[in-house]
Amino acid sequence: MQTVVRCRQCGKSYSAGVVNRDFEGVCPNCVAAFALFDDVSRSPLETVKSPPPPSDDARTTLFLTPGTLIQGVEIIEVLGQGGMGIVYKGRQQGLDRIVALKVMSDRLAGDAEFVKRFEKEAKAMAALSHPNIVGVFNFGIDAGRCFIVMEFVDGANLRQLLRERKLTPGEALKIVPQLCDALEYAHEEGVVHRDIKPENILLDRRGRVKITDFGLAKLANAAAHGTLTGLVMGTPHYMAPEQVEAPKDVDHRADIYSMGVVLYELLTGELPIGRFQLPSEQGTVDVRLDQVVLRALEKRRDARYQRAGEMRDEVSRVSEFIPVARMASRPPQVAAAGSPAAPPPAHRVEA
Repeated sequence: MQTVVRCRQCGKSYSAGVVNRDFEGVCPNCVAAFALFDDVSRSPLETVKSPPPPSDDARTTLFLTPGTLIQGVEIIEVLGQGGMGIVYKGRQQGLDRIVALKVMSDRLAGDAEFVKRFEKEAKAMAALSHPNIVGVFNFGIDAGRCFIVMEFVDGANLRQLLRERKLTPGEALKIVPQLCDALEYAHEEGVVHRDIKPENILLDRRGRVKITDFGLAKLANAAAHGTLTGLVMGTPHYMAPEQVEAPKDVDHRADIYSMGVVLYELLTGELPIGRFQLPSEQGTVDVRLDQVVLRALEKRRDARYQRAGEMRDEVSRVSEFIPVARMASRPPQVAAAGSPAAPPPAHRVEA
């Protein structure tokens, strides 16, 4: 027997088991509503003040109830939401396989330019076959909605893990080579991600790392602006300088810059914004990783690693010679009362 609870957003009653536990306390319609807002960084658990929620018609056309079928995939529950639509957990009936189903907002299927771009990017994603890249099984348009059927990763994204502070430097150094290996493969296939960040990096329960959403940075901008000409694609703080200064002249080295940001964040728990401390100045991190981070974060792309494989090899060489004791997470630093510690030297990355 399912428990009926009241939504913290709209006050309406709904069955608690329908929505994934990440959205506990929010009804399916309100979860769907967040996918229509421009600000997707806000959690659906936060109180909505502005913009006003869409009409009931807009919400119900996007939300798919459990049991709904889309091209042989049966909806099970909501997994998450973003600026273009909602991701569901589903079951591919013919193969009895659990999958992730990304369903775009129905308003996008009416845009001929978006549909053309969607088909092109989906084909590029489906052509990628690598153990560290989320596989794409199918895509198309069903009942006026663009959809992508993807590999289901039973785990969490890197952002969720960072919020829980579960990663040690040793764990970070095991993750980064896998990411670089996936990017090296994708770049050799002519595919640039353009939006490498913790939210797009998944870890399953066995510790395997997978990158998701290849090509969706282009689609997100097409959805928001109706055109792709000269648009900035990516996420602030993770974007290479050229993604802002010359968005039409971006190549695979933008992903390497983003990997530098991710590596720094994994090692320090912070972002390399403005004047920042080197990783080794913040804890038990090998000083050689400072140079790996700084090279990946070079403003001039010619000065960065030219291949993701180069960065992978450097990180692997460092990790092979770090004693386990030095890989342990550093304890919180608490200054003695009345004697605040002087800040160590800082470094700057020009963006």
